[in-house]
Amino acid sequence: METRCGVDNSTPIGYTFVIMYFDALTTAAVADELHSTLQGGRVQQALLLDELSVGLEIYAQGQRHYLLASAHPQHARLHLTSHKLRRGPDVTPSLLQLLRKFVRGGRVLRAWQPPFERILRLEVGHPAGNTTLIVEVMDRHANVILVDEAGQIMDAVKRVGPQMSRRVVLPGQRYKPPPPRPGLAPTDLTEFRLRRLLAEAATANAKMTAWRALVQGIQGVSPLLGREIVFRATGDAQTLAAQVSRVSPFLDAFHDLLTHLRESRWEPCLAYDGKEIVAFAPYLLQQYADCRPVSGTSAAVEAYFESRLGADAYAAARRRAAEAIEEARRRVERKRDALGRSLAAADHAEELRLKGEMTLAYAHMVEPGQTELLAPVDPDGPPLRIALDPKLTAVENAQRYFRQYDKAKGAVQQVPARLAQADLELGYLDQLATDLSLALSRPEIAEVEEALSQAGYLRTGRRTPERTPRSEPLVVNSPDGFRILVGRNSRQNEQVTFKRAVPDDLWLHARGISGGHVVIKSGGREVPERTLHQAAALAAYYSRDRHEALVAVDVLARRRVRRAKGKHPGMVTYRGERTMRIKPGGE
Repeated sequence: METRCGVDNSTPIGYTFVIMYFDALTTAAVADELHSTLQGGRVQQALLLDELSVGLEIYAQGQRHYLLASAHPQHARLHLTSHKLRRGPDVTPSLLQLLRKFVRGGRVLRAWQPPFERILRLEVGHPAGNTTLIVEVMDRHANVILVDEAGQIMDAVKRVGPQMSRRVVLPGQRYKPPPPRPGLAPTDLTEFRLRRLLAEAATANAKMTAWRALVQGIQGVSPLLGREIVFRATGDAQTLAAQVSRVSPFLDAFHDLLTHLRESRWEPCLAYDGKEIVAFAPYLLQQYADCRPVSGTSAAVEAYFESRLGADAYAAARRRAAEAIEEARRRVERKRDALGRSLAAADHAEELRLKGEMTLAYAHMVEPGQTELLAPVDPDGPPLRIALDPKLTAVENAQRYFRQYDKAKGAVQQVPARLAQADLELGYLDQLATDLSLALSRPEIAEVEEALSQAGYLRTGRRTPERTPRSEPLVVNSPDGFRILVGRNSRQNEQVTFKRAVPDDLWLHARGISGGHVVIKSGGREVPERTLHQAAALAAYYSRDRHEALVAVDVLARRRVRRAKGKHPGMVTYRGERTMRIKPGGE
């Protein structure tokens, strides 16, 4: 992920320099971590997390490990994750099929990094043939590529044709690594070469920072590493190349940092600005005042990206449903706006009738080709201006007004019902959006997709959805011995309200917003206030406003709840409620 790390004086005012922190040293540290953790482990699962990310579940050293590899242009990364990986889109591209055939069931032979490259190679031994998963963590050029034993590309997350790049990444082509970055190899760096590099940078641009000169002139140096070298050498990460008089401190700092690579002696850390994580590295970042060690490089990478992207393991799975909901909402809102305009036009229906009648009444005054008729209606007021079509006779103009009147009158009769239906549609979409936000498992997300499909909001194409188990309403036992049923999506709401509740049970719902139906199974007994407050807190928590301080919750007997007109499950109307305001609280 990228974050702001200062503005170089050599750049125009207003230009923010951003850094991709997953650099060559981080790749080396992750490679060491994966090799020591996963070598000999068995690949138990291969998943497509989203369109640009894959995941592997690997059983090694007596426990499951989860490896995430992303080729996203803004947050490409590779690391072990503490979260169980969840499958994303319900599609099976050829790469995933190949991973399942040639990687799943295989053993991890080794993980290694070509020197000073942001590339990691994970070699897997498999009965069907050895393969190598190559992860190129290279910003917008990032990719995840599966290569066979002969070095031929089997497939990739991003296929790159000859029209896109001189470096082709297509099935059947021989894998060629990306061309090396221009500049000195770190192993070739001497005091003389470093002095010349900084001097040439200062001559070319007097305001160029020293760290930028290092990035441009030395392979494998990222902006973060360059800033760290300059800070350790001068005490100021923004020192200009022209201000450098002694280069030996730069060389010493560089060699000290490379010691981590030579000896595989890593010191992963996270840098903070207040409560915000702003950087990670496999070495201590002295340039930041608040730098905290962490247990491993993967842990540092995971914490950083979670702070930027969130830790939702099902984010990719939710995305398709969320986009369908938003698109459906836009369509319904456009339809509602059009109906509103029709209703506004219908307000002029009587005026259209009057114009038709007046045109007939004064037809004898209309000359061929006339474009306007001034018809006296009120002796004390101005005449009525009636626009005429010069190509029509007076009678034909009158008939045209009567047709417009009939159409407007029909709109008056039909539009209110259609507006009510549109409002019901928007309410149901709000409910589905809440269902999606409350979904805690893949089956619950699948139920939202199923509801969208059944309502015609989501096209499934020819794909046969995978069979997933039905989620069940939440059941909570109150301290007073009452069972509380909580619906957490539309289907569960329908089940709780109309299949599990009886007329004398208490029914609760957040007032005026989408949310879960909550039922207290009273069994004919009086419900104590403690149980009532517990159920109301659950209704508030499983609603759209769950993060508000207080939520209004309606309480009434189940017998007063009716299904709303329409085909959507879980949509109801009710009357006779009382309302309480309560703090949301989970089970």
